[in-house]
Amino acid sequence: MSTIVKFFAAPDDASAALAVGGGPGPAYESLSFGNFDVEEAVVDWECLFLGSDFEELLEAGEPRIVAEDDDGSVVVALSERLADALAEAEPSRLHEVATVWAGQQAEDGATIDSGVAGEILASLGSLARGAERSGHGLYCWVA
Repeated sequence: MSTIVKFFAAPDDASAALAVGGGPGPAYESLSFGNFDVEEAVVDWECLFLGSDFEELLEAGEPRIVAEDDDGSVVVALSERLADALAEAEPSRLHEVATVWAGQQAEDGATIDSGVAGEILASLGSLARGAERSGHGLYCWVA
């Protein structure tokens, strides 16, 4: 489980990889959260938004690791499909997915409030819309 989670938009993998040492700097619009497994969450979200299969996504290497640091920090890229789904989702759809995701987390023994889950996905939807307008991809730094 990650203790620091920062989603951010960057123009490309090489630019995003620079964040591995200490997170995205002020040059990148970012969102800070904490205490959930980002790689699992990203796969869950893709499954919920797009009907993807969890095992197939893992076998396909999703989410894709862009950079790793010796201290355990990583930068992962969210798939273009997920970024598009987040950008295009209506608030009601974001809320629906957040509620289901929070329920899945509870079944797995993890606790995430459905309101917090809703805030995470609503904020990511906004970040994804901005990234789409600027031609950037979505990434996440975890430490």
